[in-house]
Amino acid sequence: MKPAPPLVILNASILTMDPLHPRAEALYCREGRIVAVGSNADVRALAEPDAVVLSAEGATVTPGFSENHMHLFSGAAELDHLQLAGVSGFQELAARAHAYAAGRPEQLFLFAQGADYTLLGPDERMTRHHLDRILPDRAFAIFSHDHHTAWANTKALELSGLINGAEVGAGAEIMMGEDGLATGELREMEAFDPLLVTAGADRYRLGLSTGGEPDPYPAGADFETDIAVMRRGLEWCVRHGFTSLLLMDGNYHQLQLLAEIRRRDGFLPARVRVPFHFKNFMALADMQKGSDMAAAYGDDELSSGTVKMFYDGVLDAWTALMVEPYANKPESIGDCLFTQEQFTAAAIEADRRGLQIAVHAIGDGAVRAVLNGYEAARKANGLRDSRHRIEHIEVVHPDDIPRFAELGVIASMQPPHPPGAMGLPLEPTVSMIGRERWPYAYAWRTLKDAGAHIPFASDWPVSPICPIRGMKAAITRRKWAETDPDQRFTLLEAIAAYTVEGAYAEFKEDRKGMIRPGYFADLTVFSRDLEAMAPETLDEAKVKWTITGGRVVHAA
Repeated sequence: MKPAPPLVILNASILTMDPLHPRAEALYCREGRIVAVGSNADVRALAEPDAVVLSAEGATVTPGFSENHMHLFSGAAELDHLQLAGVSGFQELAARAHAYAAGRPEQLFLFAQGADYTLLGPDERMTRHHLDRILPDRAFAIFSHDHHTAWANTKALELSGLINGAEVGAGAEIMMGEDGLATGELREMEAFDPLLVTAGADRYRLGLSTGGEPDPYPAGADFETDIAVMRRGLEWCVRHGFTSLLLMDGNYHQLQLLAEIRRRDGFLPARVRVPFHFKNFMALADMQKGSDMAAAYGDDELSSGTVKMFYDGVLDAWTALMVEPYANKPESIGDCLFTQEQFTAAAIEADRRGLQIAVHAIGDGAVRAVLNGYEAARKANGLRDSRHRIEHIEVVHPDDIPRFAELGVIASMQPPHPPGAMGLPLEPTVSMIGRERWPYAYAWRTLKDAGAHIPFASDWPVSPICPIRGMKAAITRRKWAETDPDQRFTLLEAIAAYTVEGAYAEFKEDRKGMIRPGYFADLTVFSRDLEAMAPETLDEAKVKWTITGGRVVHAA
């Protein structure tokens, strides 16, 4: 593949995120790097005659956006599923499902994504009987928007061997009815993975569900199907302005698919980092796979080197681990997928190997346990620039807020996740958290002011991937009570969370995350001047061009 031609962008409102030179109107790229940033006249004087010239027409140009927590392979596969975001009530659900099923008469198993826990109303939980009324003769399963709960009809439960229940590990649960049969509600991955296996869709979630490899390994048409799914995901990401992707599930299969796409095309449209997923049933010796993945894939386009773990579940299923009981379920503090001792041992081992650790921890009890593990790893192995991460942090205990900066722990957070943001209902989540904990829920401003690094993300496909909507959510977030702290970010802080902070989280702040000579020519060009827009209208802007390594990989 020939290198991208020289590229010039003129007439722009460039937000460089470089504190030394924060603004410019033009830039020049050559051989995948930024060569010059300045005025139109300065850049025109430097550019070769054969350079591609783009006019931003006064619109905002930023460093290429980084999606700092996402699930590329499974998200891409789900683009073809029935999408239920915003659907409310049984009648609307039934109408959507009937229309979707009618268009796929030969499909064995039908899946839907993005359902609110309160889809049927604030006081009614979905069961197989609801879904049987919609599609009694075809296997049908719906996943919650957070992907931690599924609801399946009787046909799906029978085909998957779940109708009579099954043994599952810590933190997972197959809800059983008084009749001795499964109700259809399946909490956490181990409970609902049999649905995906039965449907032949488990390859796309292996990096999340088991951290293992497909067996048998896909060949021929199956491999080409996986290539097509991965391409679809990459295209979806660059369409939304992303030039860097930090995956939060992974295995060799995903790395090999991405490497094959690069071999065929000569480049990847976005830079991708794929972790090793360490599960609670694994032995510490299995951490060698993470070291091997890091050694095999370590360039600036495709890399590994992170260990992903899950400590708890989610608030809406009462599976997030809390310090004190749930406000609306006082007998429960949730569940943990590791004991403190198990997690600490894993953290010490991963840290000893020089791997970065990223842990899903939603409840304040899980956040505390992960911080404890990181502190123990520092004591055991010595101080180093580890940049370990905690993902989500939907509730944090006030005593633990300063520990992020003290331990150098990155707080990876998602602006679309708070109840009330981007169309999410307030209930049942705010009542589960409880009024006393509201000030410490989704507390990204509080953590930032305490010195933590805060990269933003969507957790796609859990939430819509669009970073413009994510920035709007961060800038316009409303308090649940007037006495709660204001957690809003400014526009420039939100942009930094998708650029500078993403580069820092990858240890690559010396080559990306800013528009500066010598840095990668990774750029996101918008259709409007974002600074001239009212925050409430920010999502009227679109991504006009996405540029990775000086190559235009998306043009609207």
